[in-house]
Amino acid sequence: MLQPQNSHMKLIYFLLFCLILSSCNTAESEKIKTSIPETKKLVDDKDRVSLIILGTVQDAGSPQIACTKSCCKDLFSNPDPTRKVVSIGVADYKSQRKYLFEATPDMPSQVKRLSRFAFDNGEEIPHATFLTHAHIGHYTGLMYYGKEAMNADKARVFALPKMRSFLIKNGPWSQLIDSNISLQPIEEGRWNPISENFRVMAFTVPHRDEFSETAGYVFYGKKKSALFIPDIDKWSKWDKDIIKEMTKVDYAFIDATFYDAEEINNRDISEIPHPFIIESMELFKDLSKSEKRKIYFIHMNHTNPALNADSPQSKKIIENGFNIARYNDVFEL
Repeated sequence: MLQPQNSHMKLIYFLLFCLILSSCNTAESEKIKTSIPETKKLVDDKDRVSLIILGTVQDAGSPQIACTKSCCKDLFSNPDPTRKVVSIGVADYKSQRKYLFEATPDMPSQVKRLSRFAFDNGEEIPHATFLTHAHIGHYTGLMYYGKEAMNADKARVFALPKMRSFLIKNGPWSQLIDSNISLQPIEEGRWNPISENFRVMAFTVPHRDEFSETAGYVFYGKKKSALFIPDIDKWSKWDKDIIKEMTKVDYAFIDATFYDAEEINNRDISEIPHPFIIESMELFKDLSKSEKRKIYFIHMNHTNPALNADSPQSKKIIENGFNIARYNDVFEL
């Protein structure tokens, strides 16, 4: 009688093993589907315009210099390669051109990632770089276009008037002008046809404008559009309604510097005004599920628990119907 019972148990164990194996394979398949597609799969669509997240962290990076908090302690000895300062890349297949938004301190690895993304046309330098404003995480990467580094030949850099004036009148940036970079004007509130399938519009938002205005951008591809506002003081200070602006686009990558006030209890909050994630979630709480799904929080301070995908705060954001931008995320425009 024992032998049939043992055979029966072996069959049950075998079926359980097959079920577990199947679950693992399913999870792995889902993971593969959400990863960046292979080049061969992408080049079939000649009209494709793809957006890639090249960084999600606030200007000073993560870990941040001189930080002794737990959020940085382990990262100094075990760096996270996905912790890059906020940047977006765009690949236009028809024109075979790639564009970089923001020139960050992490620009060397970001330019390399962009050059290898989607299609390889042998170009290491982006066809154009677009700047938002004169804070360290958003323009200082221009130094890598200089003679000490890439020694670029008039790399095209687009910026609003005050930002262009700042670069022209101040060193060491002035050394780059007309040699390593070619400053290009972009006019606020007007569509700029960058290529047949990709258009860009710049607009200004309220921020600490010590040296330049602060720009946001709308990207418009062949099929979809995206809003990019990495820095803003408070939504209430803007002369536009952020909710109305989000209804016009398919994706919205917005300022998420701090989750709440607790993480910066050692500084005067009036000196670093940003919309807390909890404030933005409260403002957007009555949006439909489809509108909430458009929102991707980006530009997170090194103290922001949303940088950690497994944190309770990250899970709360997802539970509330919103998203968090992550390094290497890809969106089709």
